[in-house]
Amino acid sequence: MRRLHLEKKGIRGLAIAESFRQDSEKSVLAGVIVSNDLVVDGFVLGNATIKGDDATDEIISMYQKLDRNDICYLMTSGIVISLYNMVDVKKIYDTIGIPTIGVTYSDSGSLDDAIKSHFPDDYEKKLIQYKELGDREKVLLKSGNDLFVRYEGCTLTECTQLLDRITPSGPTPEPLRIAHLLAKAVLIS
Repeated sequence: MRRLHLEKKGIRGLAIAESFRQDSEKSVLAGVIVSNDLVVDGFVLGNATIKGDDATDEIISMYQKLDRNDICYLMTSGIVISLYNMVDVKKIYDTIGIPTIGVTYSDSGSLDDAIKSHFPDDYEKKLIQYKELGDREKVLLKSGNDLFVRYEGCTLTECTQLLDRITPSGPTPEPLRIAHLLAKAVLIS
């Protein structure tokens, strides 16, 4: 298992974000390799099923397709994506062996009602899956913005330091912003 080496200047991370239409069966997942000095160094694409349960495995597959040993962390924009397709940060870390961070931008609190409305027949199963993902922790960035994270393979302090480095302004880490722009471009093409 690798650690975050924040003392190094050009560590690279894989940032993954999604885009989809409400009538889509699959969302577009876009991964961008970006160094912590914000230089883009590669891309990878994937898909996750809307209301499915394949997001975690697809993210692992995207990382493996790259076949690069210089990626020091993996970060996702969201922990529940593609209309309740849940990202298991611990499983990703346990499988690929690099620090893994799931980032969200608001404290969504309880998702009970939303899960119940989308999955009336599988409500209990989805709720259990969500609760098994664990709690998120609030991070206050130097920019003054709050993020909420689930992380494995690093400490909360390391996670915060990394997020401060790659978030020059606003609430969205730059690698995740670039990944989201790519996912949107692929979706509309």
